[in-house]
Amino acid sequence: MKRFIIGAIALSVAAMAASCNNAAKKAEAEAAAEQARLDSIAAVQKAQKEEAAMETMTTLPEEPVFNIVTNLGTIKVKLYSKTPKHRDNFQNLALTGYYDSLLFHRVINGFMIQGGDPYTRDTSAASVAKYGQGGPGYTIPAEFIPEYRHKKGAIAAARRGDVANPKKESSGSQFYIVQDEQACAQLDGEYTVFGETIAGFEVIDMIAKVATNARDLPLKDVRIRKVTLEESK
Repeated sequence: MKRFIIGAIALSVAAMAASCNNAAKKAEAEAAAEQARLDSIAAVQKAQKEEAAMETMTTLPEEPVFNIVTNLGTIKVKLYSKTPKHRDNFQNLALTGYYDSLLFHRVINGFMIQGGDPYTRDTSAASVAKYGQGGPGYTIPAEFIPEYRHKKGAIAAARRGDVANPKKESSGSQFYIVQDEQACAQLDGEYTVFGETIAGFEVIDMIAKVATNARDLPLKDVRIRKVTLEESK
């Protein structure tokens, strides 16, 4: 009798284990299906945004104006016509929402403020370690124009150093805005300047003065809420 009871219990336990295993597999399959559905929706939305951006770009002036809206205020920038590769890239990223929710992850008072790294959407320790390394997966050929200098409010493309990047190609998305002209003058002809600030200089100063850690990362997030096109009046 005892053997029968033990055997019955063993069968019951096995059945429960099998049931739990099947339930777990079913849950995994459902989760995978849901993720696939969400990925499909995201892909469609991305394609729609890119199509809308391309259509909008055909109607823009040669030197469009964009608002970089941050949690500390808005910086209004004009993009230059003589740096078309950088202009077109920035406006495409802005119009598709690429910059939305990214941080100014490198801030040096008396120098410049830098943002545009997609890794900065995630504030987990693993992602923080990568800040400054992210981008859209491509670079942009340098466009050095002598008349475009690192004056206060100039917007320029960040890039990797000369040893790894002898052609001085720009990051596909990271940019910086000059706070101090004298400190940044040494960068003329080394980094592509592709626009200038036309309003919001006080916001640049405000961001530059926030407290930072040893890696120049603000202790409190300075986040780009969105970058919007300044509509013509």
